Amino acid sequence: MDSDEEFFASAAVINVVMKKTTGIHPLNRNRLKGEFNSLYKNLRQYPDKFFNYTRMSINTFDYILTKIHSKLEKCWTNFVVNPITPCEKLILTLRYLATGASFTSLSYLFKIGRTTVSVIVKETVKALWEELQPKHMPQPSKEMITEIADDFWKLWKFPNCAGAIDGKHIRIQCPPHSGSMFYNYNKFFSVVLQGVADSNCKFIAIEVGGYGKQSDGGTFNASQFYRQLILITNTNLPGSSIKMPYVFVGDEAYPLLETLLRPYSSRTINAEREYFNKRLSRARRCIECAFRIMTSKWRLLWKPIETVPDFVDIIVKAICILHNAIIDLEGSPNVNQDTHTSNENNGSEVFTQQVKDLDNLFVMPFAVYVYKYALILKIHKYNISKTYLVLGDFSQSLSNFFQTTSRLW
Repeated sequence: MDSDEEFFASAAVINVVMKKTTGIHPLNRNRLKGEFNSLYKNLRQYPDKFFNYTRMSINTFDYILTKIHSKLEKCWTNFVVNPITPCEKLILTLRYLATGASFTSLSYLFKIGRTTVSVIVKETVKALWEELQPKHMPQPSKEMITEIADDFWKLWKFPNCAGAIDGKHIRIQCPPHSGSMFYNYNKFFSVVLQGVADSNCKFIAIEVGGYGKQSDGGTFNASQFYRQLILITNTNLPGSSIKMPYVFVGDEAYPLLETLLRPYSSRTINAEREYFNKRLSRARRCIECAFRIMTSKWRLLWKPIETVPDFVDIIVKAICILHNAIIDLEGSPNVNQDTHTSNENNGSEVFTQQVKDLDNLFVMPFAVYVYKYALILKIHKYNISKTYLVLGDFSQSLSNFFQTTSRLW
């Protein structure tokens, strides 16, 4: 064969071309009857149904599609009759994340081959992270930490708090030849997601990929975040000239560091320390709420993810960045209001604290934590109505209060 014309006219090349044009399974040849082509345009006419289907508003979906369109667009040829558009790829990926459906189920619904579904999901979640991360989860700066600390003080009354940290086990299918590396204390296989959240339940930083058998403390010690804590600077406590470092708050699984606070042990608890634990726990619930919001929206996290661990890492990072993008565009969930707690069994009702003035801050570990506030407690079971007005001696008043109300806490 001396010319290109003779080469392309050869029987071998013609067979390859013919195989390419007939390589689609008969069930998938008419993709126009698939879920995307028959449902997507109609869904956009009903915003509430669209939100339920994609887990986001139409405006948020359009924004994300614009961001990743160039990453998902292919150089098409005339061999492809009905090319898979970036919009269809994003819809398919969102349905995978939102429902946890298998690649096989999605292939039947969208009339796309199973292997193609896998490639599309991997391509899309990677594009989501690469395109959205610089804006919606940037590397924390000094100005950003200062703003987060101000929000924690305004919303949760915890000073100099730069974030709440915790870990979450992401269920996975047991990787081959992995032994017990991914088997955790809850008796299932997992990789560990370590997240840091701000006061609005948005992720500041995440690290995913730790072995399931590791504890939260072990994952923390092996993380890049731990090595970055030495860069945290000092600043004045709100309304004070006392300089203290910005701190992160975690649970008992984390070590006590100058820049990482954990609750006091129950073995050495007293009234003041119990009060500190309650304040720390109230600030730390931001990361707990972030995990719960993310899990309730993206149901893939309810079941073992049936892919290799490296693919799981990319999927989890995409879910986290979608979580942040939705909060940035649609607003944060309403988890910032203290609620009244009641107990019908003993007939008691504890009203939330009304902070009226704050002269200084925490008793421990910051300095002197002096509060002026009023707290009303009504105990209907014993027909007693008592009002405690704390006006200066915080320690003694709080100790008396806890001794009287120990049953209710």
